[in-house]
Amino acid sequence: MSATDRAVELTRAAAAAAEDRLAQDIIAFDVSEQLALTDVFLLCSASSPRQVRAVQDAVEERMISLGAKAVRREGEREGRWVLLDFADIVVHVQHQDERVFYALERLWSDCPAISLT
Repeated sequence: MSATDRAVELTRAAAAAAEDRLAQDIIAFDVSEQLALTDVFLLCSASSPRQVRAVQDAVEERMISLGAKAVRREGEREGRWVLLDFADIVVHVQHQDERVFYALERLWSDCPAISLT
């Protein structure tokens, strides 16, 4: 089983919103075979806590416009690593330092990447 069309649509929209706020290293993995909770992990980096929040806001606005609301948010106060759970997709907006330290893409590298274009 692979990510649903809806999950891929939301992923591409979230990636575009993140890119609009100058997020870097945007990558998405189809984790549907590994996890029952979600279909896609979207990872992106920001250079400051302020930019992390700006990317978070942009992603949430875009998701709401598509009828998807975050069912859970974590880390927004610190602005270092924000997790946005939209059920079909989970968006990780990480400060560059956290991105390097936790290396989530290495953990999920055996999952297929999703084209964001």
